[in-house]
Amino acid sequence: MRHDWEHGGAIDRMQAQFPNAPLPWIDLSTGINPWPYRGPGYGADIYDQLPTQRAYLECRDAMANAIQAPPESLILAPGSEAIIRALPHHVSLKRVAILNPTYGDHEQAWSRAGCDVIEVTDPLALADEVDAVIVCNPNNPDGKQFAREALLSARARLNAHGGWLIIDEAYCDLYPELSLAAHGGQDGLIILRSFGKFYGLPGLRLGAALAPEDLCRRLTEQFGAWPVSSAALHIGTKAYRDQAWQTHTRTELRLAREMLDQVFRSNGLEILGGTDLFGFIRVEDATALWRRLAESGLYVRRFDALPHALRIGLPADEIQLVRVNEALSLSA
Repeated sequence: MRHDWEHGGAIDRMQAQFPNAPLPWIDLSTGINPWPYRGPGYGADIYDQLPTQRAYLECRDAMANAIQAPPESLILAPGSEAIIRALPHHVSLKRVAILNPTYGDHEQAWSRAGCDVIEVTDPLALADEVDAVIVCNPNNPDGKQFAREALLSARARLNAHGGWLIIDEAYCDLYPELSLAAHGGQDGLIILRSFGKFYGLPGLRLGAALAPEDLCRRLTEQFGAWPVSSAALHIGTKAYRDQAWQTHTRTELRLAREMLDQVFRSNGLEILGGTDLFGFIRVEDATALWRRLAESGLYVRRFDALPHALRIGLPADEIQLVRVNEALSLSA
């Protein structure tokens, strides 16, 4: 396993580094729904056989319906991270414009593939000059949103010279109106989707790519006969079909994010952005505040390239929210 410390979620390493922190630790480092999808009970028999093609298609179709995508444009994978790493082996690019700041693995994957990576605040403006534009919508860590019309225009400009628009919609389940999933399969468009963040089950390792037919075929061949576990297919199918849970969860997450924002404001912190799964705040010294919060048993996300910002996920309950408020008050 790698990148846990860099990406968050390494609570065991935090406990080792800060052994005197009060217990229990609160992990707010990952931007994942603190109230996971549970749905109907799951029997142990979902682990007793290899994933079937029928189960794969049921999950694919349930996901396609939930995000309003053409089913034939969508393939499932063991998490969107696997797709990020696979794409450079199937799409030949020389110059890539990537939003900055954003999820760092996109830059890593294309840089390692030998691409000239241009990190800019407005990558869509370079659609006529580069082989691909990569954005997260909404963006991680600052929550920046791109209008669908602007993205579609960029795709058309890129496609006109054989280029690609790659959109990471890992947090788009929060805001379905932002998604280009309905355009899945169009030439020059690749969309990545992640199950774990909105549904709160990152350990299932379930994601998807929406792409033109030939690229879907090549990715499918790379991921092999059993790209996703039986459990992921079973649980994913139920979750994507549970529209009532989805609607209720969006409301609950929005309210929880408003409460977290109020804690930030009451402690004099500037809110730079975020989504309904995390807040993104400006601080004088991010490393110093990160350490003080860790000493209070709070694990939040810092970024080496952003010395004046922290990302803080949603507390799971009022007790956790109070601890966040108390720790920020002591740090003020």
